[in-house]
Amino acid sequence: MSSPMVSDFLLNRLHEWGVRRMYAYPGDGINGLMGALDRIGDKIQLVRARHEEMCAFMACAHAKFTGEVGVCMATSGPGAVHLLNGLYDAKLDHQPVLAIVGQQARSALGGHYQQEVDLTNLFKDVASEYVEMATVPAQVRHLVDRAMRIAMSKKTVTCLIVPNDLQTMEAVETPPRAHGTIHSGMGYRAPRIVPEHADLEQAAELLNSGKKVAILVGAGALGATDEVMQVADLLGAGVAKALLGKAALPDELPYVTGAIGLLGTKPSWDLMTGCDTFLMIGSRFPYSEFLPKEGQARSVQIDIDPAMMSIRYPMEINLVGDAAATLRELIPLLKRKEDRSWREKIEKGVAEWWQVLEARAMHAADPINPMRVFWEASKRLPDNCILSCDSGSAANWYARDIKIRRGMLASLSGGLATMGPGVPYAIGAKFAFPDRVPIALVGDGAMQMNGNAELITIADYWKEWSDPRLVIVVLNNRDLNQVTWEERVQEGDPRYDAAQHVPDFPYARYAEMVGLKGILVNNPEQIGPAFDAAFAADRPCVIEAITDPEVPPLPPHITFKQARAFAESMLKGDSKTPAMIRESAREMMASIFPGGKGG
Repeated sequence: MSSPMVSDFLLNRLHEWGVRRMYAYPGDGINGLMGALDRIGDKIQLVRARHEEMCAFMACAHAKFTGEVGVCMATSGPGAVHLLNGLYDAKLDHQPVLAIVGQQARSALGGHYQQEVDLTNLFKDVASEYVEMATVPAQVRHLVDRAMRIAMSKKTVTCLIVPNDLQTMEAVETPPRAHGTIHSGMGYRAPRIVPEHADLEQAAELLNSGKKVAILVGAGALGATDEVMQVADLLGAGVAKALLGKAALPDELPYVTGAIGLLGTKPSWDLMTGCDTFLMIGSRFPYSEFLPKEGQARSVQIDIDPAMMSIRYPMEINLVGDAAATLRELIPLLKRKEDRSWREKIEKGVAEWWQVLEARAMHAADPINPMRVFWEASKRLPDNCILSCDSGSAANWYARDIKIRRGMLASLSGGLATMGPGVPYAIGAKFAFPDRVPIALVGDGAMQMNGNAELITIADYWKEWSDPRLVIVVLNNRDLNQVTWEERVQEGDPRYDAAQHVPDFPYARYAEMVGLKGILVNNPEQIGPAFDAAFAADRPCVIEAITDPEVPPLPPHITFKQARAFAESMLKGDSKTPAMIRESAREMMASIFPGGKGG
């Protein structure tokens, strides 16, 4: 029996680390690894997307939704370059992802060979904690071990570069016991990290002394739902959620104010501007203007990463630790606040806000109000579904109108806020949890960028899934809508039609062409039945909703500068000025008179 090759050893080592799936696109730089994937059989499943960037997005989604290391693989040169956007998405959202990339033969390196790219330098930023190229078989064992352990422990991207000639060399499973060799082992168990008891006591004293406590949770609180609820109850606090922490608490809780920031809610704005005490848990929310004013609130931050302490708000006490473990240590030190007037004010504002959102969603538009699409979807979401959203105006409605229930998972591109991950995130979620229903909420710009191509991937694999349902909702408004509104409100410029126009495309009919279910919705009364049909379908489904691009994604607080810029954009001759005025007036009226219905 012949000895295993480096490629076989590498994949078997990954399998021993727990890797069961790789998202990859073939090429001659990884032919040896592809042959090994064939030989390893069903121990590691190959999922082939239409583009390497999508492979990286899927690996990121795998990491986000499972907590495991997501693995993607691409060939040398152009394939490696294509991975970068998805890998930066993982890096900026602190997700463990391993990228394996091929390289030209070692003997050709430095010779300006075809597809020769300096991959170590190329990946040095995105995989700043660990990027290494294997040059001899004896390295491979410790390179795999270190790449996996560093990705797990630091929640980051790592990269292994494997030249194509090395892949087919005879493997060295046990390096010789000699000077200059490395003898690595496998396995990683996350430590229990909690602050010193004295620091917890100081934090408790601060929180106990506050009368108006505001809590902000992010992705670091996703595993601390019960603990956050208990702390909020003791402190009589309201809880706002950064977008990556949307699934940390269910929206049915009356004190959950929802999203924060430009895509956020008025109750979250009121919570932050009215509090005297601020507790931030597992969040790196970047926009300080939506947090309490400096000096307004005494403050405590809990985060696993010391480097992220006190960079959004000057915190009085910084607690380095895991959110759930730290809160469990903190809870016995907290005193229940008997004065619940602050909590009552928060809950009243939240209840009124949901009425405002419903009124806005029900207002007529031409032909469909996008908020209504999300409002109707929210009422029908299956238990334990997995939501993904793309960047763009869809993220506004996802942030505000979707009510997360306990057991659901949800994510988008937070730190990078890149276009394109909505559909590949849903695919990655489906492979990780084939018995659950992923729902991708995307705009037509992102769908044309890469979502349409990934419908082919879905068509290629869906019959393998134990539950065949996967739903993609496309807002067809023929506009790069978020940027259009940013031009108007932030810059005071009219819509630049040449840049912002998105050509019409028959998304539902295209889904049908590739063997999926497609539903076209161009009337608001069709929205609810469309979701009912999609969730009852025997295959993946694309819902194409023809929505009005002139429904404004109003921020929770409009500054004078924003109002002036908006007015200037209309005076400069925006092509959609009449529709903008109509829809903006409707939203404003809904905020004042939420009980009314639009006509």
